[in-house]
This record gives sequence, C-alpha cells and structure tokens, in this order.
Amino acid sequence: MNIRRWSVGVLAAALFVPGLAACKTEADSPTADSKSTAPAVPADPKEALAASTKEIQQGNFSFAIKGGEFNGDGKVHMPSKSAEMKMSSGASAADDISMSMHLVFIDTDSWLKLDLDGAMADAIPGFKATKGKYQHLDRTKIKDAKELNFDFSDVDPAGSDKMIKAITDVKKTGEGTYEGTIDASKAADSDLLDAETVKALGTKATAVPFTAKLDAQGRLTEFAVQVPAAGAAEAQTVTVTYADYGTATAVQAPPAAQVVEAPASIYEMFKG
Repeated sequence: MNIRRWSVGVLAAALFVPGLAACKTEADSPTADSKSTAPAVPADPKEALAASTKEIQQGNFSFAIKGGEFNGDGKVHMPSKSAEMKMSSGASAADDISMSMHLVFIDTDSWLKLDLDGAMADAIPGFKATKGKYQHLDRTKIKDAKELNFDFSDVDPAGSDKMIKAITDVKKTGEGTYEGTIDASKAADSDLLDAETVKALGTKATAVPFTAKLDAQGRLTEFAVQVPAAGAAEAQTVTVTYADYGTATAVQAPPAAQVVEAPASIYEMFKG
C-alpha cells in the first residue's frame, strides 16, 4: 500500500473531478499491549529507536495514520497473510464531495470499497454501478499500481524503519519519549515522506523534526514528523501509531453479496 498517494489530490485528478478538498479528523491514538515481553530497551536513543521497529516486521499489529490529506487505520495479520486499510477525507459544507475507502488483502486476493458522498458523487462515470460494493481486483491488472497492492514481505504501512535510519540527531526526552531530526532526503521512499514532498522541502529536508514514543517493551507506538511549510503546502504533522502487537486478528473477506468485479475504469484510474 502506498499511503501517501491515497490523497484527495491524486484521486481528484484520477476521477477528473474538480473541487475535492480534504478535512482532517481527529482519532484516538491506539495504545500498545503491555503484556508481551521484549529485550531491555537500549540506553542509546538511536539504538532504541532502531530496535523499536523489529516487532512491526513480525506482521501482527494495528495502526493509524493521520495528517496531510488523509486519515486512515488498519491492521496486518501475517499468520493469515491478511491486511486491511481504511481511509477517509472529511468534507465541509463548501465541499462538493468526500470519500472513504476500504482496502482488503487476503493472500493473493484483494478488494476495494470506494464510497463517495456529496453533490458531485453521482456524476462520476461508472460510480453508481459499484456504489456500496466491494470491488474484487484482478491482481494481474494492478501489479504496477502501488496504491492497490500490499507487500507481505515489507509489512510496515508507513515505513517507520526507513525514517529512523535517516535520523541525524536524537535525544531521549522522557520515559519512552524521543525527539530529534531526520534527513528526509534519505527517507523519500517511506510512505510518510514521499519524493514529491521531499523535493518541495528543498534544503529544509535535511533537518525535519520528529518525535517518537516507545512502550515499556521498547516497541514503537508513535512516530510523528513535523513537515515544514514548502511552496504552497502548509506546515503539517504526519503521525503513525502502532498497537495490538501480537494480538491483531485475521482480516475477513467481504460478504459475497457485497462483491462485484472491478470495472475497467478502476484499473485505468491507477495506471502508471
């Protein structure tokens, strides 16, 4: 899943619908299960953060991402080789449309539920035929569409390990809390800081502030990047939180009665 690309701007361009606007919504940050055991947290701040993502790679957790043009949450459950991601944009009274999406991945199968609301929703070609339905995706047609795929060999939806490797300065600020800076130019392949964002930052990209939180077992529970203003983009904080380590549950396939095959327009939308 390429989460940064699931932005209102990208979807608006894909659908050729003007006037879409995102509205941030606040969600409670998940908290990590404190019962499981883990090695002692390294005293060195950078080593502690580097070790904090190891549990993520086990692929059994829930997560939430907020900031920028999207808000989302989901879970990964490697024992069943399943994952899901739900995302939404809010809409103010002045907006013509809002959207919400639910992506489901189970082994080699995947489904997309795309809901659009607002005055312009029904004007989108082909939308009425799939409204309220999960669209079953032909994996051979989306192999190059990162937005519609999930890599079970790299299960972190935000690429926190990539950002931690790009840390240039860090200090411990309290029990399980850290702050510092990252060289964003070395983390442009993470989903919280894509290449387009990094390019817009220019020289600011070499020292982007971040904060991080670990639980008592040293597992990452929050990583927040304070992205400076760049060009027309305002300053923003993009945050990923992790929870339910080792206790996530398998993702269920949509009910058959709610599934249709994805039309050609969906594959065209995410070409290239």
